[in-house]
Amino acid sequence: KKENAFVPLGGIGETMGGHKGYDLATMVEILSASLQGGMFLRALSGFNPDGSPRPHRLGHFFMAIDIEHFVPLEQFKKTTGDILRALRNSTKMPGAERIYTAGEKEWLKEKEVRGQGVPINPNLQRNLLIMQEELGLDSYNFPF
Repeated sequence: KKENAFVPLGGIGETMGGHKGYDLATMVEILSASLQGGMFLRALSGFNPDGSPRPHRLGHFFMAIDIEHFVPLEQFKKTTGDILRALRNSTKMPGAERIYTAGEKEWLKEKEVRGQGVPINPNLQRNLLIMQEELGLDSYNFPF
């Protein structure tokens, strides 16, 4: 039986900074489980030990930070941009098209949808046209 594991943020072990990723993951778990009374670790799988599904109490944590309490906003934006550009320009895995940073794929999708509209699958299009006919909504024209 093969076993795999994710490499933590920073690497494996203390010499490679793995403890920082472990600590960050632990902090996220505490803030989004302990602070809310939510489930944590394996309990979040959504399954009982026998494999049957079960609901789970997923906790969330949101934090608001007054950036200018620490550094000027423009400095924060520049440094953050520099970090994200450095990450995106890192050496890619063989076969990888590009490196995305957190939220970038969603931002690109939002930009696409704002320009081209929300994609509607063919089944839903057909159902909308059927309902339009049944309700006699002849004055409305769908863009598909």
